[in-house]
Amino acid sequence: RDFLPRGSGIVTRRPLILQLVNNKAEYAEFLHCKGRKFVDFDEVRQEIEAETDRITGSNKGISPIPINLRVYSPHVLNLTLIDLPGMTKVAVGDQPVDIEHQIRDMILQFITRESCLILAVTPANTDLANSDALKVAKEVDPQGVRTIGVITKLDLMDEGTDARDILENKLLPLRRGYIGVVNRSQKDIDGKKDIRVAMAAERKFFLSHPSYRHMAEKMGTPHLQKALNQQLTNHIRDTLPGLRSKLQSQLLSLEKEVEEYKNFRPDDPTRKTKALLQMVQQFGVDFEKCIEGSGDQVDTAELSGGARINRIFHERFPFELVKIVFDEKELRREISHAIKNVHGVRTGLFTPDLAFEAIVKKQIIKLKEPCLKCIDLVIQELINTFRQCTNKLGSYPRLREETERIVTTYVREREGKTKDQVLLLIDIELSYINTNHEDFIGFANLDFRRMDDGTIPGYANNSAQQRNIVNKKRAIPNQVIRKGWLTLNISIMKGGSKEYWFVLSAESVSWYKDEEEKEKKYMLPLDNLKLRDVEKGFMSNKHIFAIFNTEQRNVYKDLRQIELACDTQEDMDSWKASFLRAGVYPEKDQVETEDAAPADTFSMDPQLERQVETIRNLVDSYISIVNKTIRDLMPKTIMHLMINSAKDFIHSELLAYLYSSGDQNSLMEESADQAQRRDEMLRMYHAIKEALSIIGDISTSTVSTPVPPPVNDSWVPESSPTPQRRPPTSAPPPSRPPAVRGPTPGPPTLNPIPAYVAPPIPSRPGQPMNAFGNSSLDPFSAPPQIPSRPARIPPGIPSRRPPGAPNRPTIIRPAEPSLLD
Repeated sequence: RDFLPRGSGIVTRRPLILQLVNNKAEYAEFLHCKGRKFVDFDEVRQEIEAETDRITGSNKGISPIPINLRVYSPHVLNLTLIDLPGMTKVAVGDQPVDIEHQIRDMILQFITRESCLILAVTPANTDLANSDALKVAKEVDPQGVRTIGVITKLDLMDEGTDARDILENKLLPLRRGYIGVVNRSQKDIDGKKDIRVAMAAERKFFLSHPSYRHMAEKMGTPHLQKALNQQLTNHIRDTLPGLRSKLQSQLLSLEKEVEEYKNFRPDDPTRKTKALLQMVQQFGVDFEKCIEGSGDQVDTAELSGGARINRIFHERFPFELVKIVFDEKELRREISHAIKNVHGVRTGLFTPDLAFEAIVKKQIIKLKEPCLKCIDLVIQELINTFRQCTNKLGSYPRLREETERIVTTYVREREGKTKDQVLLLIDIELSYINTNHEDFIGFANLDFRRMDDGTIPGYANNSAQQRNIVNKKRAIPNQVIRKGWLTLNISIMKGGSKEYWFVLSAESVSWYKDEEEKEKKYMLPLDNLKLRDVEKGFMSNKHIFAIFNTEQRNVYKDLRQIELACDTQEDMDSWKASFLRAGVYPEKDQVETEDAAPADTFSMDPQLERQVETIRNLVDSYISIVNKTIRDLMPKTIMHLMINSAKDFIHSELLAYLYSSGDQNSLMEESADQAQRRDEMLRMYHAIKEALSIIGDISTSTVSTPVPPPVNDSWVPESSPTPQRRPPTSAPPPSRPPAVRGPTPGPPTLNPIPAYVAPPIPSRPGQPMNAFGNSSLDPFSAPPQIPSRPARIPPGIPSRRPPGAPNRPTIIRPAEPSLLD
């Protein structure tokens, strides 16, 4: 079939991937024209030209985007060919200046693949040693295992010269040797010469030419076809075991997913009902596992669900409560004002209860904000958990959307009730100040804070009572609260930032070189320490907080504060909560102006000062009781009114809401992606099964041939011209190569091949020079053409031995007469 564009200049301007498929009917298909069958091959040529121009333009431009063409025919062997542009040197038309490099890169893109055979095509009327095709092939295939030399235009060589030594793989040897072909001339193409006629002419040329007739069986397009097909057979045979195991592993991985689709009927109503029930049930189970935690499918990357809510309850919420720790000066001023206002015009002799109650109630009201914030944080985590659990409903977008909407609406309803209940708890605390609480210090055994010398006012120094109070405060002094890595930020002048292993206990914070805790760097007692936030540095993405001493003492070396850096906000919040448990509180923002402190605050009479101190300590004691109560009740309230309620709702009522929200069929409509994924998976599954059955049917007794032994092809990269044509001289016999070119091959073995049998690729020893079965050195080969002989030789059996060199007799093989027929 004649369908590849031909002409002068660069004609192939895009790679053409041509798949030949043996088939009863004959037609062609393009990948870019799916579904259209071309029966007229003139139309195929026009389509190739049109598709080339569409991408590259009509003025000789090039493009690496391939054209994919598949040809089905009973006259072809199964093979894939890639037609690549010729290696141009000079740009013409619209071609870029670097056309040579572009074409070279395009060619390399294809020929570097290990599964690719390279046909290095070189015209016989040019110097083979300067062949660009062979040079590029040598780069990517230095061993020569994949390169086959193809010599064209043998009929156009100067009269009296031939390429016999090259085709016999003597002169410029290649591992797989050379195959000569004679194609149609431009005149033949223009005259629409039939390809079958051209192949017959090629056959006649090789049989009638005295230099090539002895190897006519190993020349020509049919032999090139068979040689390539044999290589394809070898390649398939080598790759089958690996391909089989790969397919089997793919099949195993698909089995589980395909199981649920095997008896799949999309419109079956029972399937939809069953799927809806299963999805809702699975959603409830997943949500419960996320909240309660479970042993299977544990997320090791980050906290999720219940773990995050637990951290809000026991780290974030206590931290928010402590953040509202009272500003000491402001609180004392408020107590002082309260005492004076309660006494009114009189001068009080005793500490008034009403002042204590007023101050306590004011502090309790401040708890509302962190409590409501805690509920908001829990709701956000709940909604995130719902979304995470509905990921499994992705196959049914409407169902997922409805489920999220119903559950989120329910949680928002519960949010109002939970907030009302929490505010009710705080109102209950406000309604009655229980000064008879067992943990409340009361007036009888008032616990003043320790003085600088460690004594407690009202008790003898080192008395048993004082020791009891101190021991009560620090029951387990060596208790380790937290361990972990933190970065200690120090200026470059003092050593620079470095990561240490920190150990926080109830009495001190220590840091070590590493987690083995052998080399201690420093130990800092927690007395008089406080926390403050530090802004992130310009180039840093770490979260930083600082520890400082309230008495303006150096904390570490000559530093008034040490800065500790964490990778994430979560880590920082967690460390702050741990420091709170150790008794290190955050610094309260000081928003005081210079005139904010009136003189009477600091010039109190001793009696008022005692009363302020008394109420201050009573407030501290009572608020700690309230905090403890709220810290205990908040998680319980949220769990009961929101989380457990949501779980019950999902298990018992969600399905009813889904049924009432709309048509079940529309709810259970599959997403287009899911339907496509299912179809692709089933198609892949059946294709793999079919592929495995085909591989199982392939006979392992396929004829395969060993790779030819290496040859000395060091001539390929040389740029110096090598003589290719032989001048017509009478003596010495011109068919012999110069002794210096190529290695001298060993003695030949003759093994005549009968007619009409595809010549196999050599498996015989003693033929190192040829890839396709021709004897690399034939002492009985035909002599060269002698000028005195007639130009045309009748295609019959020669009746006499043609004259030649006396020491080179010609043996005509008995197969020749039938070949000529």
